[in-house]
Amino acid sequence: MLGGSFNPAHAGHRHISLFALKALGLDRVWWMVSPQNPLKSAAGMASLPERLAEARAVAAHPRIEVTALETALGTRFTADTLAKLQLRFPKTRFVWLMGADNLRQIPRWKLWTRIFDSVAVAVFARPTYSLNALSGKAAQRFTRRRVSVSGVKGLARRRRPAWAFLRNPLHPASATAIRQARAAGS
Repeated sequence: MLGGSFNPAHAGHRHISLFALKALGLDRVWWMVSPQNPLKSAAGMASLPERLAEARAVAAHPRIEVTALETALGTRFTADTLAKLQLRFPKTRFVWLMGADNLRQIPRWKLWTRIFDSVAVAVFARPTYSLNALSGKAAQRFTRRRVSVSGVKGLARRRRPAWAFLRNPLHPASATAIRQARAAGS
């Protein structure tokens, strides 16, 4: 599962999803387009239907499914969403996918340690964020539960907490840069 605002969805999201499918041996990747990220301002946020449509156009892959699961489940926070999904799909082994930027700031998320305790977490390298993220609170707290790169194929089956930092090929796309370019009219 790759959650986020997807404001807008871009080639970088697709890039890490395709990498995750192969590197982690996943059956599929769900893009969970958030109705409104509690840590982000609603100002400048495209509507949920617009973000879903753009995400579907960018994903364009049979094993990437774009969803508004939080809207359907009535949840707002990732920990709550994951808890409800695990009740609905008790035999499914979920993996939470996130960029290194989110590893650094995940301690600001509601019940963030519950995320690590409930699902495997795969963190993807991002330009300028990776080194800083690995020295952050979350990486340090779960340092003993970090899975080596050679063990990532079995990440979903590992006892929780289990997480891995993937040194994926970097992709330059940035939602912030895309929004700024759109606002400037280029």
